[in-house]
Amino acid sequence: MNAHPPNPTGPSEQTNPKDRPARLTVGVVGAGRVGPALAAALSLAGHRPVAVSGVSDASVRRAATLLPDVPLVPPGEVLARAELVLLTVPDDALPGLVAGIVETGAVRPGQLLVHTSGRFGTAVLDPARRAGALPLALHPAMTFTGTPVDVQRLAGCSFGVTAPEELRLAAQALVIEMGGEPEWVEEAARPLYHAALAIGANHLVTLVAQSMELLRAAGVEAPDRMLGPLLGAALDNALRSGDDALTGPVARGDAGTVAAHVAELRGHAPQALAGYLAMARTTADRALAHGLLKPELAEDLLGVLADGAGGARRDGEADQ
Repeated sequence: MNAHPPNPTGPSEQTNPKDRPARLTVGVVGAGRVGPALAAALSLAGHRPVAVSGVSDASVRRAATLLPDVPLVPPGEVLARAELVLLTVPDDALPGLVAGIVETGAVRPGQLLVHTSGRFGTAVLDPARRAGALPLALHPAMTFTGTPVDVQRLAGCSFGVTAPEELRLAAQALVIEMGGEPEWVEEAARPLYHAALAIGANHLVTLVAQSMELLRAAGVEAPDRMLGPLLGAALDNALRSGDDALTGPVARGDAGTVAAHVAELRGHAPQALAGYLAMARTTADRALAHGLLKPELAEDLLGVLADGAGGARRDGEADQ
């Protein structure tokens, strides 16, 4: 692949075919939810998936659905067949995978190795780079289902991109071809970048699932229907206005209401209490810092949260 393709102007604008990067054979090591979707997106851009590796039954099914007729082979064979290899394994498995493929001599000079870990930049690929590989870190800021809908969701999806200077244009071209938008992240900032996404997306799932459980316990028959419009509006307001979008009893300083929440959760859903207290304290701190929570109301509110936290610890100690 030409490491210096012309700079595309955007995913929605037509480019001259001569200006597009060379078509590549693509391999996937790790047929989880991400790899097959990215390979399918690259296929739509004219690249050619040629090999995929996966072990579990779920991986085999995903590969068959998203990459039909692409052979399932061992990782070493994937690297032997492909010019562009997507390493789409869990973060903690990535360093070992890179070390393993280098030790077996599977890496070829000039081969593009792309990992999709949010945590790591390109330094994790240094052993492969020393063997002649071209390293890229392309992390799609998206949740994946392992179904064809994932390919559609890549349209407009931001990718956290880390690449050597000489490969920045190549990285940008690949992201845009997959329908995404590149967002440059420095090597040293990757863990912080990934932590931010985990707070915003992974923890959101936990909060929503917990909220639905509590609503069911309160007798609400369709908690998803109740939460959908509320959470949609809250998310939209938060993205538009940040902390100015804070509402509710904590931001208002309604200590009595928060105390009632704490009592109810302690009695009916103690497993949710610690999370409620932690998020309420963080919300109070942010609301106070942004002038939404009046200082004269903050003292009583923070006292309730401190008492609640002490009670939660005592309850936990009693259970041991």
